Amino acid sequence: MGVLKRRAFSIWQPFRRSCTALFTTKPQSTVSSLRAPCSVTESQKKEAFRQAVLNTLERRLFYIPSYKIYGGIAGLYDYGPPGCAIKANVLAFWRQHFVLEENMLEVDCPCVTPEIVLKASGHVDKFTDLMVNDEKSGTCYRADHLLKDYCTDKLQKDPNLSAEKAANLRHVLAVLDDLSVEEVAAKIKEYGITAPDTKNNLSNPYPFNLMFQTSIGPSGSSPGYMRPETAQGIFVNFKELYYYNGNKLPFAAAQIGQAFRNEISPRQGLLRVREFTLAEIEHFLDPEDKSHPKFSEISNLEIFMFPREDQVSGRSARIITIGQAVSQGIVNNESLGYFIGRVYLFLTHLGIHKDRLRFRQHLANEMAHYAADCWDAEIECSYGWIECVGIADRSAYDLRAHADKSGMPLVAYEKYPEPREVEKLVIVPSKKQLGLAFKGNQKMVAEALEAMGEKEAMELKATLEAEGEAKFRICTIDKEVIIKKDMLSISKEKKKEHQRLFTPSVIEPSFGIGRIIYCLYEHSFYTRASKDGDEQLNIFRFPPLVAPIKCTVFPLVQNQQYKEVAKRIAKSLTTVGISHKIDITGTSIGKRYARTDELGVPFAITVDSASSVTLRERDSKQQIRVNVDEVASVIKELTDGVSKWPNILLRYPIHSSRPAVTGV
Repeated sequence: MGVLKRRAFSIWQPFRRSCTALFTTKPQSTVSSLRAPCSVTESQKKEAFRQAVLNTLERRLFYIPSYKIYGGIAGLYDYGPPGCAIKANVLAFWRQHFVLEENMLEVDCPCVTPEIVLKASGHVDKFTDLMVNDEKSGTCYRADHLLKDYCTDKLQKDPNLSAEKAANLRHVLAVLDDLSVEEVAAKIKEYGITAPDTKNNLSNPYPFNLMFQTSIGPSGSSPGYMRPETAQGIFVNFKELYYYNGNKLPFAAAQIGQAFRNEISPRQGLLRVREFTLAEIEHFLDPEDKSHPKFSEISNLEIFMFPREDQVSGRSARIITIGQAVSQGIVNNESLGYFIGRVYLFLTHLGIHKDRLRFRQHLANEMAHYAADCWDAEIECSYGWIECVGIADRSAYDLRAHADKSGMPLVAYEKYPEPREVEKLVIVPSKKQLGLAFKGNQKMVAEALEAMGEKEAMELKATLEAEGEAKFRICTIDKEVIIKKDMLSISKEKKKEHQRLFTPSVIEPSFGIGRIIYCLYEHSFYTRASKDGDEQLNIFRFPPLVAPIKCTVFPLVQNQQYKEVAKRIAKSLTTVGISHKIDITGTSIGKRYARTDELGVPFAITVDSASSVTLRERDSKQQIRVNVDEVASVIKELTDGVSKWPNILLRYPIHSSRPAVTGV
């Protein structure tokens, strides 16, 4: 993602209100690094907040660096018990919110993928980052990361930077994703960038494929890769899924699974890892009808959107209803808009703050030549804006690519009540002439020509007939080429058809589950003073929907009768499917509350009599009296979202008399 002008509202406002121990100064407006950089003090606050979150996560075993006793491996992490529980809860809600509600077809495909599949999809040739090496130690670095770090540091820390130099650095950041190998090499040399750790000279950049390569079978003759995404398993099964769905469109297939990317130099902690969980949806639909029957359900949602025109012109993200975005042509079609709305609802229900969530449209230079439109759901955290969900209209590219490579038609059909005479656009590239002119780029030029819409194709035909040649931009190689008349034929043919065969288009929402969970950690974390005011207590404000443990049960004192009541309550919680934990340690109730607040447990039951108990809510610290036989059903109501805490307060007496305890 290029460096873009950001929405001007404060990232730290929620943190300032809740994390008073860390952030006590007035927050600054958040805009991009294209404007005046943030102060060192502000940067230190972000780092302090991040470390407070990470320290709590690691200490409470939400995650563990993988193979820690052997020194660990960069970019690999284990989920501990609470982390596993949160991940399971997020995925369960994802299935409910998408698979069940949208009646999707869920599949589960292997992680090991034959090379031919990823060759067809383009991953073997194009799934690369530019890498440089320390010429003496051999240490590897991502070239774009080094260039970005240099530009950012100069803009933020060099008080003597001239306006001309600053403008040049901002321009480099803005076009970083579009620089060629030669241009990246030239910039590294021009700026004198060296290896960060040793200051040694760096090699010239070269492409490095991010997929983990393996072989299938003992002979090693069948190459394969650990999949970099889950989508290809859905595409290659389209024919069977279409049949299973009664040969009807639209329909969606979904998959949750592990994906692997051999990152050159993982950084940003849990956000950029080498093995991660993806949840992906492929919504297949007729390219001539991209409406959605449930669009009206989300059309009035107001969300922060960052259209490409606003980015290019330097404007900030703005609130737009999805209905307006589609009707004004900002979002390409209803089905794409529908999934943007559903993604917004999913993330905000999880606990992502709506004011720190935006949908950014890909710029023209980010778009693949076959894509009709693409948006990223970006969540703001201490690292900045993080892409967590991609929602793309991928047109018919993937199915066509696999059909061409496999020889298996991956098409749908629409039967006509009566035969129709139709006029069809026919584009036939000349492989021989394109090969002579473009050599290794022949296939990409041919694909771009075949992907033209009718208007563009007929305009190109008119130019070729009038002038014999025409300029044509190929996005995949980022070049404008000259197309000559003998390189292709463009025509319209009339035919009588009894049915219409077509390759479906695909709307693809793709969720980085680990990134969403990390942003949820930051959005949920805050501190508050203990009752005595002598320490700051860490709390995760997880909604009951995703909390790793929904409820704790505390016998007030070491009393056998209270222990028996606690066991009875625990059994009733198990019966209704509520995760819980009994804490019978001899520490004070206040300290036990503090321990479970730090894990994000929303409710605590204190057993202080044989007939009724005290039920405490984590964030308000309010307490009510509930009958022992009712408390499990009350917790069930709260965790299922049937009732909210304020409603429960109206039904049960407030518990105001508390024994003297220390802690919260």
